[in-house]
This record gives sequence, C-alpha cells and structure tokens, in this order.
Amino acid sequence: MGLFNSHKKRVITELRKKSEAISNDISKEINERFEDLKTDYEENKVVLKEFNDFVGELEAKLSPQDVEKLHSFSTRLYKVKRCAKKGVEAMRELARNQKKATTETSREYQEYLHV
Repeated sequence: MGLFNSHKKRVITELRKKSEAISNDISKEINERFEDLKTDYEENKVVLKEFNDFVGELEAKLSPQDVEKLHSFSTRLYKVKRCAKKGVEAMRELARNQKKATTETSREYQEYLHV
C-alpha cells in the first residue's frame, strides 16, 4: 500500500511541476505582451492631443464642412484611444489573474500533497 501512495505522490508532484512550469511560461508571455502594449500605448497616447491642437490651428483656414470632418475624425480617434487604453487595462488584469491562478493552483497542490 505504501508503494502505491508513494507512486501516487510522485505522479502528483510531477503534475504540479509541469502545471507550474506551464503557468509560469504563460504568465511570462502575458507580462511581456502587456509591457509591449503598455509601452506602445504610452508612446502614442499624445497623438490625439497633438492632432486636436493641429485641428485648432487649421480651423480658421478651412471651410466649416472640412472643420466638421476633422472634428468627427478627432472623435473617432478618441474612441480608438479609449479602446487602446481598455486593451492595456485588460492585459494588466489578465496578467494579475494568471499570476493569482498560478499561485492558487500551486498552493492547492501543496495542500493535497501534505494531507
């Protein structure tokens, strides 16, 4: 009977190690992509303000229809910026949730092995 329990414990330990390795790899990849996305967002978040400043400079030189088109375009750019920010926030949350799940799974394996 002790041999079976020892084998079972060894199998569970190996599963725990594999699970941790996979989870850590996923966490690392999520974190890398999050950092890339965050960096790209930070580098480009000023574009909308610069565009709006440029539109302000052009307003006196353009027809009312062209000014309206630019304002409409500016509004759509703002929506794109908001989507990008939500994407960064979603990646941050995903990274945090993955890390939490990895820790929780590891803890559950440890509890099971020590019971």
